[in-house]
Amino acid sequence: MNAEQQQLSAGQINGSALQRITEDKSSLLATLDYLETQRQAEQKSALARSAETEMQWQTILQHIQRLSEVNLHNGWLLESQREHTEQALAILKPHQAPEFYGADGQAKSAVSPANKKITW
Repeated sequence: MNAEQQQLSAGQINGSALQRITEDKSSLLATLDYLETQRQAEQKSALARSAETEMQWQTILQHIQRLSEVNLHNGWLLESQREHTEQALAILKPHQAPEFYGADGQAKSAVSPANKKITW
């Protein structure tokens, strides 16, 4: 989450690094899901939990809460980056090169200098 936040806070985002971070995060979430399933299975089998296990679980819950808050913050950063990109595109769009192809995919006809009429 911290690496994702650093990428999103940087002036210029490295897309491949952000993709790798996202894939790692997805893998960790799948692991957490598996561990939660295992924890629930143990709880259902009525195994007595020791005080140490309870403390570990409380620590895990605290980490999950912190990660949830960081994830929310990263979502805000992503939204800010998206808005910034849209604003930059809106500024640049009027200055883009003329279109060489029409909506039908065919080349637009250019007016050749021979077809222009020059008047004095």
